[in-house]
Parts: sequence; C-alpha cells; structure tokens
Amino acid sequence: MQVIDWDLAVATGTRLVRPGPQVSSSEARQAVADLRTLSREAEGHVREFTKIDTGTPPEAATVVDRPGWIKANVEGFRVVLEPLTERMSSRINQPPAIVSAVGSRITGVEVGAVLAFLASRVLGQYELFLPPDPTGREPIGRLTLVAPNIVHAEREMGVQPRDFRLWVCLHEETHRVQFTGVPWLREYVRAQMTEFLLASDLDLPTLLERLRSAADTVAEVVRGGEGNLIDAIQTPEQKEILDRLTAVMTLVEGHGDYVMDAVGPSVVPTVADIRAKFSQRREGGSRLDRTMRRLLGLDLKMKQYAEGSAFVHAVVARAGMDGFNKVWTSPETLPTLAEIAAPDTWIARVIGPEALPA
Repeated sequence: MQVIDWDLAVATGTRLVRPGPQVSSSEARQAVADLRTLSREAEGHVREFTKIDTGTPPEAATVVDRPGWIKANVEGFRVVLEPLTERMSSRINQPPAIVSAVGSRITGVEVGAVLAFLASRVLGQYELFLPPDPTGREPIGRLTLVAPNIVHAEREMGVQPRDFRLWVCLHEETHRVQFTGVPWLREYVRAQMTEFLLASDLDLPTLLERLRSAADTVAEVVRGGEGNLIDAIQTPEQKEILDRLTAVMTLVEGHGDYVMDAVGPSVVPTVADIRAKFSQRREGGSRLDRTMRRLLGLDLKMKQYAEGSAFVHAVVARAGMDGFNKVWTSPETLPTLAEIAAPDTWIARVIGPEALPA
C-alpha cells in the first residue's frame, strides 16, 4: 500500500517551486565552489571548538538547487515513513485499491506543495535518513546546502557573500559533527520518529476526526490565531514522544546556533552585521509567509533555536565545554524540555555541583 505518491510529490514540488535568483553561469559556479570549500573549512572550526571528534576527514557539502532539495527530501521521507507504510500494508482490512490510489495522489500533491514552499527558504540541512546505496548499505548522512537560497538571502540582506556562506556552513556543519561524532544520536532520533509514526491511530473514524481538527486549525491560523497542523493531528501518546523529539532537536539546533555565533567572531569578520540582519529577516515576510510558518510549525523551530542556544550558553558558562559535552554521553543525559528551560536542573542531574569549576 502506497500512502503517498512520491513521484507525484516530486513532480508537484518542482512544478510549484519558485525559480531562484538570477545569476550568471560564473556566479553560480563560484557560489557552488565557495560552499564546497567553506563547508570543509567550517567543519574544522566546529570540531576544534566543540571538542567532538568525528574520526573522519572533513568532507565537502553536497550543493543543490531548489528542485534538488525537493528530490532529496522526498527520498528521506520515504525512508522515515517506511515503518508506517509496512504496517498499513500488512493490515487485513485495507481500503479498495481505487481509494488507496486516489488517497496517495492527494497526499502526494499536498507533500509536494509543502516542499515547494520550504524549498525556497531552507539554506541547508543535515540529511539523517538516506536510501541505501547500490551495495545496500545505508549512508550515515549527508550535508546539503541550497545554493540559490543562500545567494538570495545574502543579496536580500546586503551582507558580505563569503562571510555569510561560511557563517551558514558553521551552523550546518555543527549538525554533521553532532551526528557523526555521537554514534548513538542518529539511531535515537530514528527510534523516536518510528515510535511517533507507529503510535498513530489509523482507524477511519479517528482519522476523520483528526482531519476535521486539522481543517479547524487551518481556519484558525488563517484568521491570525495560534496552532499548527502537527498539534492538530497527533494522538495523546504521540504528544509524549514529540516532547522527547522536540527536546533533542531543540538541543541540536540551539547548539548549532551557539557554535556559529561563538566561532563566528574569529573567522567571520562581519558576523555581528550578519546576525542582526538575519534575525530581522527571520521575523519578516509577507502575511502569507507568516501564516504558512505558523501552520507548518516553523515558528516553533525559530523558538527552538533561541531556547536551545540559551541552554547551551548557560551550561558552557557554568561547566565549560567539557561539562556541556556530557550531554552526548547517552540518551539518558539528554535534557528534557523542562531542563532546557531551566539549565541548572540539567547541570544538577548530569554533572553534579561538585564537578563544576571553582
């Protein structure tokens, strides 16, 4: 049973996505070359500052355009959703084939439309889940940078291109260092995501109720209210799992923001100007843009950056980088959402007051 028509998702996304900024061939080549070079440079800075050893030499990032980002994310979604697809396929009382086909096409169009919106905004990401390579081995991850969006952002803000490109690479390379240097972290996130998906209540009456709730949420957000689709369609059990996922993603995103700003002054001369303009840009956008961000939960992601960075800053200030790095010891040493809001409680539980520097 195919839950989503993935080919249609790619086709829809690539058809709807807006074209990137106008650049000459030489400008495009220079941007790609810069991002590949600066990503390797950034990884070295991040390793040295964070004291996380990945055990592998720095690699150049994969640089893509907007359609390339859509295709890469569809591949990742297929890997992530595989447990749910297998479970639905094994059910005895499956809907008629025509119903499944129509439903998968509808969801394919919806996924493609969301990806088209995001594809013009994402600067980069560390792709945790990739399809197996020709030998059947699953890659450990891939750092992807979206060149048109980085060029568009630097032009829109009027910042120094090389500095901005390195600054972006510092954040994204922090994620590569996190997930390659902390061996259990990737599988922990995968397990939580799989548990979240399999906690779905898929009987028809409940599904219809969730969809009605989602429709109400869309109407409320469009009117200027609060809420997002993720909150609208999840079960109570999923809410608990999502709290754990939110905590770990707040940590890794906040760590990325903390590192890019801490390393920035020594290697990015215009970092203060970049940060000020970038923060202002995050708050801006048209009314439609702000509505879509609320609806898709992207405003919550912005909140994660701030809260996670504040947690890292507070812990490093009290316990140093070595003390903070105890967070990567095991799933049990990860902070909860409550501890992220109150760093001293995490310090007391994991480090202990006697271990703090005098």
